[in-house]
Amino acid sequence: MSVLEIIRHNDIHELRMARPPVNALDGELLGNLRQAVTDAPAQGARAIVLSGRPGMFSGGLDVPHLLQLDQDAMRGVWHAFIGLCEALARSPVPVAAAITGHSPAGGAVLTLYCDYRIMADGPYRIGLNETQVGLVVPDVIQAAMRRLLGAHRAERLMVAGAMIESSEAHRIGLVDELIDAEHVVERAIAWLQDLLKLAPQAMSETRRIARADLRALFDAHNATSDEAFLACWFSDEAQRVLGEMVAMLKAKRG
Repeated sequence: MSVLEIIRHNDIHELRMARPPVNALDGELLGNLRQAVTDAPAQGARAIVLSGRPGMFSGGLDVPHLLQLDQDAMRGVWHAFIGLCEALARSPVPVAAAITGHSPAGGAVLTLYCDYRIMADGPYRIGLNETQVGLVVPDVIQAAMRRLLGAHRAERLMVAGAMIESSEAHRIGLVDELIDAEHVVERAIAWLQDLLKLAPQAMSETRRIARADLRALFDAHNATSDEAFLACWFSDEAQRVLGEMVAMLKAKRG
């Protein structure tokens, strides 16, 4: 069963995550998403929508699964995650995030590298809650957050590991628009259609210049940064906190 659905709305391609129950990001989904983002322009896409299921965009990295991996396997998953972020940042065509519901941690991270973020209005939360589960937010992600919110507000949210509701996310600029959950994807498509009505060369070149700082983040990214994250992941503190979180989730489901 495919973990990713590619739905063509003429020349706008929707990449819909389809890994129940929460679209948790594992190596397969990350790899498929990265390939789909990279391949879309050659397959006729002039724009991309990244979406999830109603009520849940993505629950972030699949922690219960990833805790079972050794360091080499985890390194591969982390490279796939950073590679997907880079593919979004470097996409030659616009990408709209249709945030169809909750979007913690890695789910929120993916939206930072999109051109525009439309979120379901309601009791849905989004944010980088890494510090709450014993992890450090890497600089390549912190810089993208600062780009949207400014240094001080980004700092306060990331250090606290805050998860905020959609209305607050919209107020501070973490998302660009709110709309009822049933029409998030439809609105994302409409936003892209309006963008594609502009003179194509002028729009594309202006966009390329405007997003140069995002691409530069990955020009500067290196293996040292990746190894620092892996060291944090396998630290006693992170393994303990992540393990406690997984146990709590299992108890709730039980």
